[in-house]
Amino acid sequence: MEAIARDFFLYLSKNSLLNKIAQKRGGKFAAGKIIGGIDFQSSMRFIRDLNNSGLSVTVDHLGEFVDSEEVANERTEECIQTIEMIAREKLDSQVSLKMTSLGLDIDHNLVFRNMTKILDTAEKNNIMVTIDMEDVPRCQATIDIFREFKEKYSCISTVLQAYLYRTEQDLKDLGRYHPFLRLVKGAYKESPEVAFPEKKDVDENYKKLIEQSLLNGNYTAIASHDDQIIEYTKKLVKKHNIPTTQFEFQMLYGMRSKTQSRLVKDGYKVRVYVPYGLDWYGYFMRRMAERPQNISFAFKGIFKG
Repeated sequence: MEAIARDFFLYLSKNSLLNKIAQKRGGKFAAGKIIGGIDFQSSMRFIRDLNNSGLSVTVDHLGEFVDSEEVANERTEECIQTIEMIAREKLDSQVSLKMTSLGLDIDHNLVFRNMTKILDTAEKNNIMVTIDMEDVPRCQATIDIFREFKEKYSCISTVLQAYLYRTEQDLKDLGRYHPFLRLVKGAYKESPEVAFPEKKDVDENYKKLIEQSLLNGNYTAIASHDDQIIEYTKKLVKKHNIPTTQFEFQMLYGMRSKTQSRLVKDGYKVRVYVPYGLDWYGYFMRRMAERPQNISFAFKGIFKG
């Protein structure tokens, strides 16, 4: 049943008609519930509310698989402006972005030019930029880009996905960079040739990656709503005397708010992923596909208050 639900929501995420309807009519409905707003300016009040509750934030301008150089450049300038506003407004926020939004599928030199501009601004303002991981065809290119920029910049991190067979080796290969890593289960539909098809195997690999990353001394973000993963991490850091300054929990905006607050109260750092923009529909459907429990979390968030 879980596999059927996953496939259903992934199918919906690629429905262009529903996406267009959501862009035209759904932005205001989703704002402040599952996304911050339709732009960064309208999201800032929600970010401040989270900060005032002891929660850190990472923001992401939704939209990927850009096939126009003009749009990729626009996304770049928007990201630069966001970083500058975060610094100016003194928000406790980082920035996440996808390489396809900066032109990865268009031209190698284009994405490097755009990423250089963003990271120059990030370094100047001491704002961390996380390169989100995408689907398997873009995985190696994303890791290669991260490696190259990590040689020059400090305000850069990336994401590894536990459902891929290759990720354990990727984590080992990145060890020499002592990277800031966000570990996730993974949200794309992949072949059993490259990804664990069974949830229990993904969970076990996720735990293995968390342990490996933390014991290697990496600053590690555990991005999960799964209580078992959260409890596993708590026990692991206690067993190995890993300080709370070496890791954080990350969760989605509008989901598991009580759990986020409880973790903060217990002394853990929690960062909330706050997406914004008109392209929220595909993002929302993929979150539903990741884990059936997200459906109830999301609807509670949508209809709260």
